[in-house]
Amino acid sequence: MTSNPPLPVRPLQPSGADQPRFPWHHFEMRFSSTPRGARLARRLAGERLDAWGIPYGSDTHDAVTLVVAELSANAVRHGHVPGRDFRLRLSAEGSALRVEVTDTRGERLPVQPPAAAPGAGPDVDEEGGRGLLLVSAMTDRWGWFPCADGPGKTVWAVVEVPPA
Repeated sequence: MTSNPPLPVRPLQPSGADQPRFPWHHFEMRFSSTPRGARLARRLAGERLDAWGIPYGSDTHDAVTLVVAELSANAVRHGHVPGRDFRLRLSAEGSALRVEVTDTRGERLPVQPPAAAPGAGPDVDEEGGRGLLLVSAMTDRWGWFPCADGPGKTVWAVVEVPPA
């Protein structure tokens, strides 16, 4: 098992109105494209968020770990190429937390979930298909871009952390 790299910390700006909430943090790791790899990505993301000052059980911690779980599960289920891993990147700077999950299957692209009618939820009889709907609901913005350094795509999501 790989040991956790030390947390890089950029000094905070001088105190003032525009002082960021978080110093700069970054975490990146590759995981096997298996359900076990997706679970490990979620658990390590949760530990890293806690180390960055976003405690277990907080709304932000729960939202970001849910997003990591959904995007990792999608990378395993829809972006799996035998013998290739997926990559998780987390970063925190200012008041924003960014999640990026990169897989190696570029031809299967994420689709923006349709806007549900007021009061209507996803079809509960449908198998799957709710992951990006959850990501859309739990984040301030999300999207994807093709990999510049090989096959695949990166799906990203940003959660803005409200002031304490």
